[in-house]
Amino acid sequence: MTSLRKLGRSDLEIFPLNLGGNVFGWTADEATSFAVLDAYAAAGGNFIDTADSYSAFAPGNQGGESETVIGKWVKARGNRSDVVVATKVSQHPDFPGLSAANIRAAADASLRRLDTDHIDLYYTHFDQVEVPVEEIVGALDELVKAGKVRYIAASNISPERLQASLDLSDREGLARYVAIQPHYNLVSRDTYEGELRDVAERNGLAALPYFALAAGFLTGKYRPGTTVDSPRAGRAAGYLESERGQKVLTALDEVAQAHDASVATVALAWLAAQPTVAAPIASARTVDQLPALLAVAELALTDAEIEQLTQASA
Repeated sequence: MTSLRKLGRSDLEIFPLNLGGNVFGWTADEATSFAVLDAYAAAGGNFIDTADSYSAFAPGNQGGESETVIGKWVKARGNRSDVVVATKVSQHPDFPGLSAANIRAAADASLRRLDTDHIDLYYTHFDQVEVPVEEIVGALDELVKAGKVRYIAASNISPERLQASLDLSDREGLARYVAIQPHYNLVSRDTYEGELRDVAERNGLAALPYFALAAGFLTGKYRPGTTVDSPRAGRAAGYLESERGQKVLTALDEVAQAHDASVATVALAWLAAQPTVAAPIASARTVDQLPALLAVAELALTDAEIEQLTQASA
């Protein structure tokens, strides 16, 4: 069984693959979602990522579908104390933004849908720059003090706002971000590497990258002349048109062959080996997609292989 690891400076212990919940209640119905969650837990997985807005973007959905599915699963399995649940605030159609009042209301709504009394890791989903960091962090601190949230984190935030938030927490003794969720993968490196990663590293934040497989492109199933039936096929196929995308696929194929591993596993393993990264986020809409993701917990790339992939993606 894969051992758990500490999440940054928190006392949360997490599995090295953060299971994405964006598909639950969207491309995976409730029964399929339960099957995926069961298989993940059976493999030792304990870290589930969602957001209050998942999946308001899908026709007929209102937002909160993913949280509801996760809440039902946790209740049915009676495993709340064994699972680390992360969710986010700012994008639900009924609870937009990061005003203090909205953060409080959205958290309560998430707690109801998750059918729990606490959220383990609560993210600001997209920063709202017109709201002072004092208001945002102050509201999050209230939730922590009330026992509704254990730890706080940020996603889609500038280096300047992130540092200002951390400085405020240190200065005022408020709850402090322990993690960041950046857009980061082999074909999207400048979305995290550089100043944002420097802030995370300097402040001991754990990174949990989303789009870890570039909307499916880094699974290797998108190749010239192929057609893939997926809601995200357009975005993923776009990477094929770039020279970098082709180079990355070639390098991934070579490393995967050397380890008798899947391309997706190697792409996640590269990400997991990067500075500050605690666990990449990846989702599975079927149980069959899960083994390649779980395998990242056991695959250790050599320094030469990491460098080969880094150079191919430069």
